[in-house]
Amino acid sequence: MGRKGHGEGSITKRKDGRYQGSITLENHKRKYFYGWTRKEVQDKVNTALYELKQGTLATGPQQTLKACLERWLEQVVKLTKKPNTYRTYRYAIGCHLVPALGHIKLQKLTIGHIQAFYGERASTLNRKTLAVMRSALSGALEDALKQGFVGRNVSELIDLPPVERYEGQILTVEQAKKLLEVARGSRLDALLLLTLTTGMRRGELVALHWSDVDLEKGTLQVRHTLVRVGGKGLVEGEPKSKAGRRKIALADVVIEALKKHRVRQLEARIKMGDRWQEHGLIFPNIYGAYFNPDHVWRLFKKLLKQAGLPNVRFHDLRHSAATVLIAAGVPLKVVSELLGHSSVAITADIYAHVLPEMQQEVVRRMDDLYG
Repeated sequence: MGRKGHGEGSITKRKDGRYQGSITLENHKRKYFYGWTRKEVQDKVNTALYELKQGTLATGPQQTLKACLERWLEQVVKLTKKPNTYRTYRYAIGCHLVPALGHIKLQKLTIGHIQAFYGERASTLNRKTLAVMRSALSGALEDALKQGFVGRNVSELIDLPPVERYEGQILTVEQAKKLLEVARGSRLDALLLLTLTTGMRRGELVALHWSDVDLEKGTLQVRHTLVRVGGKGLVEGEPKSKAGRRKIALADVVIEALKKHRVRQLEARIKMGDRWQEHGLIFPNIYGAYFNPDHVWRLFKKLLKQAGLPNVRFHDLRHSAATVLIAAGVPLKVVSELLGHSSVAITADIYAHVLPEMQQEVVRRMDDLYG
């Protein structure tokens, strides 16, 4: 065993030729460091003592990044996030992060490891996918930091290019009318009208129950959304946010369309007989069970083609509804509440391209009033 140098702390030479150093932690346990020279070990000990004093020393047991990511996914994300968020993170972790970085010891993960990882994938993946991976990695490391497994969250030290907002294709009022005309009598007849007049999301539409609607008062309550959960299939969940649980006033044309839709549904129920599964849904599949959102999308695409309209996303109908309302001068706060946004700022950010037109309308009205 080697002699301890002045001010070095506990450093000894092992039988295998390496030097061993250690420090005492707050819980009275010892943390060990190894190296082939006394100076190497002394530098590690000094760094550890400094980090211990600053409160940034990793004091937990060693584990791989794979173990860290999977523990965070199952014990944190699964219990605190929406099923869609869990599924998104699970894909990012299982298909990208673990295969590339999972073998690395958590306390040895460096900025260089992560930068190289993003660099390799920047040419094949879009910015949104990279942002999801960064969010998953950062969340897992932040939790590891709280647990004492690492001294800092190295993922937070890396910047990615900002995610470019998708500029949806907006249907004009004339195009929307054309779509509804082609859809008349189809399974998406009332569903598309409700989408274009309320801006509801696809998952919210197929989770609607007749108990959520009061056709006499002309109101609708958004209480649920349909999501796909791994191993469970389609499951009713809560809306995206607290603001997502909202009450919507229905236009007369929508009320009449829903009344006709209910009559057609009763006829379909009688026709199906014992094969009908009653769930009280407004927009079920042909057997009364949940209408698969993917099937809604496929039928929607066929209608777009028949109508000779642009190949827009279903979610663009939500943007179309909001854009028409804002351009018509409906207050932004009212539109925000209709869409179920958690704040008016979100609505203003998404529909910033429409706001200049509103400002011009304000100017014209001021000229009329004071000119």
